[in-house]
Amino acid sequence: MAHASERIYLSPPDMGEQEKELLLDAFESGWVAPLGPHVDAFEEEIAAKVGVNHAVALSSGTAALHLALQLLDIKPGDEVLTASLTFAATANAIRYCGAKPIFVDSTSSSWNIDPNLLVNFLAQRAQRHQLPKALVSVDLYGQCADYTALHDIAGRYDIPIIEDAAEALGARYREDAAGSFGTLGIFSFNGNKIITTSGGGMLVTNNAQWADRARFLATQAREPALHYEHREVGYNYRLSNLLAAVGRAQLQRLDDIVKRRRAINAMYREALNDLPGLSFMPEAADCFSTFWLSCLTVNPQQAGTDRNAICQALAAHNIEARPVWKPMHLQPVNEDCEAVGGEVSQTLFEQGLCLPSGQRLSDAQIQTITGIIQGCWS
Repeated sequence: MAHASERIYLSPPDMGEQEKELLLDAFESGWVAPLGPHVDAFEEEIAAKVGVNHAVALSSGTAALHLALQLLDIKPGDEVLTASLTFAATANAIRYCGAKPIFVDSTSSSWNIDPNLLVNFLAQRAQRHQLPKALVSVDLYGQCADYTALHDIAGRYDIPIIEDAAEALGARYREDAAGSFGTLGIFSFNGNKIITTSGGGMLVTNNAQWADRARFLATQAREPALHYEHREVGYNYRLSNLLAAVGRAQLQRLDDIVKRRRAINAMYREALNDLPGLSFMPEAADCFSTFWLSCLTVNPQQAGTDRNAICQALAAHNIEARPVWKPMHLQPVNEDCEAVGGEVSQTLFEQGLCLPSGQRLSDAQIQTITGIIQGCWS
């Protein structure tokens, strides 16, 4: 098979004429600071798309997580539950507050946080009167967690939920949109996400006071005075008007982007599902996944090959593929943190692979990728 002439990336940004037009509009308006009409409009449009009352445009999804935790008054020494199988930003934001994450394992049926482990853990903690202060759920690789179960469990103990939907804009759980299930939700618009502003994020909530407070903290906590007055520590977390313009154009294409990513996932499944030992990340019941990334696992005993061999075969043809997230409870930086379970997420990491998933992938490129993978079984 011929070497790919151009590198095929995992999830590259996809820009078009509309992005260029709105970016130029923002540039020519003179609004180039982290304020302006495109920021306001982007917030309104995201809130409407998600079905919440308020959205706050920020410099990153990590900044949104940090502010969400601050709005819940998470302090040094507090404990916060979260998924182990996630990107480091989820845990890092908890650490920014001086709090300690508790990592909960995944369920193999969704790869998201396991409600059964969670309910047992919280029952034990309740007996000791040592309940965590919050739960940061994660919508992994574009698929929502089981929010019926999580709301029931967290509600028993009055534990607020922050929904880390960084990877899941456009996904649904039952009839509701990703990002709408927590007391606060967050999105990422990093360069590899389902839509991008180059770098950026969004905090969403139905609580007007929290939205106002987030904007205040994100703008260096500047008091309403003629001079620069500060009574508490703030952050430089607001999104540029230029980048918000790009985000608005991207958001207009979201439904088409999701449709194409789902089609790419379906093509991968059709070509590869019959290979022994290969399984795709399941689309859980009640979920509509964006398949931000198409992910699979390879059982070496059944397949006669492994994840690393497939990665190397793709790399030899200039095609990017990566292991699924290394669980947070296995990261050296978190060796002092408690973990609830861990075997499922560890196995998913050891066997899991993320395939190129960008919506600009052609059918011919997908055929090349699947052909290389099939060759690993020969």
